[in-house]
Amino acid sequence: MKYLSVLILLVSSPVLSQVQTMNLREVVETAKSQSIASKQAATKKKTNFWQYRTFLADYKPQLSLNGTVPGFTRSYIEVVQPDGTVAFQNVSNNNSMLNLSLSQSIAFTGGTLFVQQQLQRFDDFARNNTRYNGIPFAIGIDQPLFRFNPMKWARKIQPLQYQEGNQQFIASLEQVALDATGFYFELLVAQVNLQIAEKNRSNNDTLYKIAQHKLELGKISQNDLLQLQMGLLTAQKDLASAQQATAVASLKLKMFLSSRDERDLELEIPLEAAEFAINTQIALDEAFANRADAIGFQRKLLEAERDVQFAKKENGLNASLNATFGLTNQGPRPRDVYANPQDREFVELQFTLPIMTWGRNKARTEVAKANREFMQQAVEQDKLTFEQEIFTQVTLLQMLQKQVKLTNLADHIAAERYQIAKERFILSDLSVTDLGIATQEKDIARRDYILALRDYWQSYYSLRLLTLYDFEQNRKIGY
Repeated sequence: MKYLSVLILLVSSPVLSQVQTMNLREVVETAKSQSIASKQAATKKKTNFWQYRTFLADYKPQLSLNGTVPGFTRSYIEVVQPDGTVAFQNVSNNNSMLNLSLSQSIAFTGGTLFVQQQLQRFDDFARNNTRYNGIPFAIGIDQPLFRFNPMKWARKIQPLQYQEGNQQFIASLEQVALDATGFYFELLVAQVNLQIAEKNRSNNDTLYKIAQHKLELGKISQNDLLQLQMGLLTAQKDLASAQQATAVASLKLKMFLSSRDERDLELEIPLEAAEFAINTQIALDEAFANRADAIGFQRKLLEAERDVQFAKKENGLNASLNATFGLTNQGPRPRDVYANPQDREFVELQFTLPIMTWGRNKARTEVAKANREFMQQAVEQDKLTFEQEIFTQVTLLQMLQKQVKLTNLADHIAAERYQIAKERFILSDLSVTDLGIATQEKDIARRDYILALRDYWQSYYSLRLLTLYDFEQNRKIGY
């Protein structure tokens, strides 16, 4: 009795829906959260963050311990004797060393300041002797002179690259939204075509049966009946084609969304967004303030100027100053290194001065200048293209706002006209040809409305992508 009750409950329960209904906003948000493209964008943003953290760490003090433990050697080595002959002497020793260093990069000058402590132990196993040598304390500097300073330029360019990467992440998600909109309307158009095909097949089947009866009564000709029969066959063929197109479009959308839901997708026809004014100047200002491309303009010009400075500096006098001051000592015990240490000084100035290069250095500089000039021209052209895209998209969206309303009105009118034509045909007050024309106009008007909606929403998300600004909410887009 217990199992019978459960069975009755299962039978009487409504069957779980095999259709998943989604609207455009849901598809866009799903794509932003779970699509492969959105996850790749998030990974790139994470990489950009850690690259910038690496850059910042390079300008902070670096503490490191390095050494050689052990440094064991057992071999015969060549030793030149006082009379010029060579003797091979057996050696067996261990030469170990530890060095603790604290360094700090100097971005303004491009040099490095460091403090170090070093301890060395030498074991001579052949003579059973151990000695210690060390540097209790030393301070030094490695300073390039008259040379290109990469750290100075990195501090100008790296923050721009970091900001550019962050804005590129926002743009990538907006691109995901635009791509999702394209897949959404590809499936929606296919579903609307399927609905039209199903309706036309049903209507043509009904009208064909009515026409057979009219032929028996002598109210229509055999030619009209054959025309309706051809219409029915065409409708059946269109239905099969629409079913296939719908299945393919549905698979594309699910793949883009990374969805494994086996239910059929049923998409809602979206309405246009509430009409809002778009100020072209605001769109331009926001695009230049928010877009990664706009930041890239500044970065590219800086990189070109950096390359010119590199060519100028590296082609002239190059010098490096290395100086160290500290204390040192040695002895048979470790503590001897720190007892009454002696002064330790090291100063070295190295330089390279090109004297005769046959114009090579000047040519390198001129190449860098020409590249800078070319980059300035390319950036200027990119800015013009950038502005033109904004103007075009703003104008297009404003036009499509009106286009959607007109095609929506035409869709309603064509549907009403078809209904009237259908009723008139049933009453033998309209020819088959006129009925066919009304049917075609109805289908065309319906498709035009859906395509106008597609163009509108793609233009809507394109403007968001180009400006990274939400004109509905009047705020910058951020994630």
